Amino acid sequence: MEYEIERSAKCCAGTGREFAPGEKFYSVLAAEGAELKRCDYSVQAWQGPPPGTVGWWKSQMPDQHARRTYWAPNDVLLKFFDELAEQPDRQDMRYVLALLLVRRRVMRMEEEQRDEAGHERLMLYCPRRDTQYEVPAVAPDPQRAEEIQQVLAKLLER
Repeated sequence: MEYEIERSAKCCAGTGREFAPGEKFYSVLAAEGAELKRCDYSVQAWQGPPPGTVGWWKSQMPDQHARRTYWAPNDVLLKFFDELAEQPDRQDMRYVLALLLVRRRVMRMEEEQRDEAGHERLMLYCPRRDTQYEVPAVAPDPQRAEEIQQVLAKLLER
């Protein structure tokens, strides 16, 4: 399934204050019936994900004068994704990269499964390679997520 997710409202849902360029903030997706609603919160107003949260992430308001980030080509991202499959201690990074590849429409999510032990796995398909992938859903804790983001940015920016 694909969902349309709103862009940032550029202001804090908790305080109503507009975000400054370069300011960090948290975004939350919450289920409201069959729809997903997005709310953004300043770092100061953030008290953790509210009840009913489907997902959340930390972002930074773009600065119009900042240098734009250019990611490596999709083939480079896919090669790194393959390399991470051989590194059991970095499966959380592979999971995050898989979500990035889905977001960039390089891969698409076919389904989510649970194994006998109850561990979630994403079943992904890459049309470019005509290949299916099974990726363990190893969600990093917030500190590790920030570390992964920095590592990926350093490795994959052009």
